[in-house]
Amino acid sequence: MRERSLTVFIIDDDASVRDSLSLMLGLDGYRVALFADAESFLENLRSDASGCCIVDLKLPGKSGLDLQADLAARSIDLPVIMITAHGDVPAARAAFRAHAIDFLEKPFPPEQLIAAIERALEFEEKRLERHASRSADATRIARLTDREREVLARVGQGLHAKEIARALGISPRTVEVHKAHIMEKLGARNAIELVRFAIDSDSTK
Repeated sequence: MRERSLTVFIIDDDASVRDSLSLMLGLDGYRVALFADAESFLENLRSDASGCCIVDLKLPGKSGLDLQADLAARSIDLPVIMITAHGDVPAARAAFRAHAIDFLEKPFPPEQLIAAIERALEFEEKRLERHASRSADATRIARLTDREREVLARVGQGLHAKEIARALGISPRTVEVHKAHIMEKLGARNAIELVRFAIDSDSTK
């Protein structure tokens, strides 16, 4: 069974739907949080929240599609499962274009929702792994000196030691020494991994 460390956020204005989904998912071991509208969900949502959202398409105030747009505007990548009693093709198309995991019409079989949640949480776990990897890389790169960062940046540009030496006004031997120190600090096993670090470092600027 998947470790239930992530939260399933249920946003639906129908109290009976919220209660039934909460009971079903709680009995299956999921951690749940309930909201009656998009506004209260957004007010209480932490920027580092992790899990997935089950969102009713027709909500009072902001709609489910509006909520997707707000999450994207805040750079919050929580996977969304859209649910509705009044599904239509344009709404489904809009939800999927905004990267919804699934679009389910009420009433839906419990196993269909569970399958969608598992896909959403798998997607979320991979996102968190990528984020953790980038954070670890950033920590390693922060240990580099200014000169080592200059050398790393030029490694990412595909320059060889002699070219880097000319660009920085140092000797090729000094470039190689810097590269050795960089590889040790970053834990890079070879030149290919060093290039990856260089490109990842440049993309975060």
